[in-house]
Amino acid sequence: MKLKIAILAGDGIGPEVTNEAVNILKAVAEFGGHDFSFVPLLLGGVAITATGSPLPTATLDACLESDAVLLGAVGDKKFDALSPDKRPEAGLLQIRHALGGFANLRPSIAYPALSANSPLRPEVTEGANILFVRELLGGLYFGSPREWNKSTGEAWNTMRYTKAEVARVARVAFELASKRRKKVTSVDKANVLEVSQLWRATVTEVARDFPSVTLEHQLVDSMAMHLMNIPRNFDVVLTENLFGDILSDEASIITGSLGMLPSATIGGTVNLFEPVHGSAPDIAGTGKANPLGAILTAAMLLRHSANLEQDASAIEAAVRTVLADGHRTADIARGNAAAAVNASAQHLVSTTEMGKLVHQALAQSIDQRQSMHAV
Repeated sequence: MKLKIAILAGDGIGPEVTNEAVNILKAVAEFGGHDFSFVPLLLGGVAITATGSPLPTATLDACLESDAVLLGAVGDKKFDALSPDKRPEAGLLQIRHALGGFANLRPSIAYPALSANSPLRPEVTEGANILFVRELLGGLYFGSPREWNKSTGEAWNTMRYTKAEVARVARVAFELASKRRKKVTSVDKANVLEVSQLWRATVTEVARDFPSVTLEHQLVDSMAMHLMNIPRNFDVVLTENLFGDILSDEASIITGSLGMLPSATIGGTVNLFEPVHGSAPDIAGTGKANPLGAILTAAMLLRHSANLEQDASAIEAAVRTVLADGHRTADIARGNAAAAVNASAQHLVSTTEMGKLVHQALAQSIDQRQSMHAV
């Protein structure tokens, strides 16, 4: 397998966690005999400092020539004085739009070893495995008109969708659900918003093409409550842009930390992969960042852009092994005596050490797999 991967490490902890994800991808390439090449590029605050633009033309051109894009994180408070279209986050929105990916996949999984990290009771989170499918190119983030009129003290944004935009992301959700537990929960605010009424009607229409998949509708406010009360009742959750942003972050409570959450953006010219967490500039360079979200994002890259399901699953299994052995970065080094892994059994490790541990577990897993094939 030959794969050209654009690397946009970005700002804050982005370079640290991305480095660990790249090391894992290099290990997969070595073990599997694949030809992976990595192209480092500038995005966000580092790009503004170097070029004056949050998304330089050279970066975008190189991404469009790649097979996949792996992104770390963007953002730094030192750029807050800039107008919104000049800040690091503008570069992120621009590259999402330019690459054309409209479906953002965000898994939220309850890992048994991290049950004490969630404020929810273990019996509530046990078995939860949710895949959010968030529409990424429409809604309030991209709708127009939009403006902040400082002279009048007014501001406005526009939530806008077309039937075609809703239908295409709905099809992604139903196709994924058909390979999982065959249930889609579509989230809207159809009791108030005309956009949500279009959303609900369109999703219901698409569902007719997937008779094996059960469809249910939830209002976004009740969904926010149900995620915390009955998370294991959900399989694939389909949402528009703003609702998906908020609900998938809320679902980090199930896993125990934003640092554990990966994501993939698919459906465009080139797929984009990035952990859900932000740039966390306050801990950059301290070794406290959790690289597991980025490493799990690398697994999604192999699954959705290289069709290397076995290798993707091996990475995910290696992460579970490391967690079960009690290794923790600062954000997940919590718990109590009743937890599966209690405080005395935890081993606090740095960003780099966690990456090495996953690498070791992955190597052992692949060695075992190759040994079995050799017999």
